[in-house]
Amino acid sequence: MIRHAVFLSFGLLLFIYPVSAQGPNAPATFTLKPTPKTVVWGHYDAKTPPVLRIKSGDTVEVQTLNTADPQRLEEGGVPPDEVEQALRDVAEQVTDKGPSSHLLTGPIYIAGAAPGDVLEVRILAVRLAIPYAYNEFGPSWGFLPDDFPYPKIKIIPLDEKRLVARFAPGIEIPLHPFFGSMGVAPPKTSGRLSSAPPWIHAGNLDNKDLVAGSTLYIPVHAPGALFLVGDGHAAQGDGEVDVTALETSLIGTFQFLVRKDLHLRWPRAETPTHFMTMGFHEDLNEAAKLAVREMVDFLTAEKHLSRDDAYMLASVAADLHITQLVDGKKGVHMMIPKAIFASSAK
Repeated sequence: MIRHAVFLSFGLLLFIYPVSAQGPNAPATFTLKPTPKTVVWGHYDAKTPPVLRIKSGDTVEVQTLNTADPQRLEEGGVPPDEVEQALRDVAEQVTDKGPSSHLLTGPIYIAGAAPGDVLEVRILAVRLAIPYAYNEFGPSWGFLPDDFPYPKIKIIPLDEKRLVARFAPGIEIPLHPFFGSMGVAPPKTSGRLSSAPPWIHAGNLDNKDLVAGSTLYIPVHAPGALFLVGDGHAAQGDGEVDVTALETSLIGTFQFLVRKDLHLRWPRAETPTHFMTMGFHEDLNEAAKLAVREMVDFLTAEKHLSRDDAYMLASVAADLHITQLVDGKKGVHMMIPKAIFASSAK
C-alpha cells in the first residue's frame, strides 16, 4: 500500500492515507517537505520528536533547504522571487536553534529500529530544487581564516540540463549533487549535539562520494533511529576548505531498512564501485587511523581475511581521502574497489 504524509500549511503531520492498495505489508512511499514544523535547525538530539513515522523498507522523498539567510542571498544577487518561500518561513518562524546553521528535514522515525541496530539508507535519487548555489566564507571560518579575515558570498548558477555550475566565465564545474548531512539521533546521554561535526551518528559527513546509487550504514542509538537530512551540495571538493561547497536546496529519495544483522561502531558506506569506511577526529592523523582500522575490520568480517592480510590489502588497494577539514572533527574516508573481489563483490 503506497501512502503519502499530508501536511497543513503549518506543517503538522495529520494522517496518512492510502493511494493504491498493494497489501498491508508492502513498502510504502512518502513525501516530506520542509516547513517550520519539519525542519531542525543546527542540531541532532534524541529528544527531537519525529515528524514522520515509517516502517523498514519504505521510501521517502525528502526536500531540503540551503542554509543561507534569505537576506544574505539577496545581497549576493539572488532575485527576491527566487528565494524559496519555505526558507523564508523557516528563517522567520523557527526559534529553537542549535549551535550550527544546518537546516535538516525530519526526523523520520523508522519502526523497529533500536539501539545496536544499523540503519541502511539507500540513496535512490538526488535532484536540484533551485537553479543556483552559493559559496561563502567569513572571519574565523574555513581552513585559512587568517588569510581571508572578511566575509564574502558568491552566487553560482546551476545548469540542470547540462549538469554544470557556471562558476565564472570559462569555468564550469560538473554537478554531483549529494547531501552533506545525513544522520540519526546520537545517544540520549550525549544530549543535543551541534550539526557541524560528524560522529558515530554520521551527521555532517560532507562526503562527495555519497551520491545517488550509494548506500550509507549508520549505527542506531535511539528508538526509531530519527533520521535527519540536509546541507545539500551541488558539488564539492575533498576538504571543503573554505567551509562551504556549492550549497543548494535538494530533493532526495531514500529507502530505509533496519538491519538487525549488522552491528557497527562507526558509519560505513558503499558506492556502486567501492566499499567505504570512515573516521572522524579533531586530529587528522587520528581520523585517518580510525578509517584504516574500520577498513581492516570490514575486510576481516566481510571478506574473511586475516588481520594481517586485511592490513596489507588496505595498503595496496585502498585509497584514503580527506572528506573535510573545517567542521571541528576532521573527516577521512577510505575506499576499496569492489572489482578486486571479483564475483564475491556485492
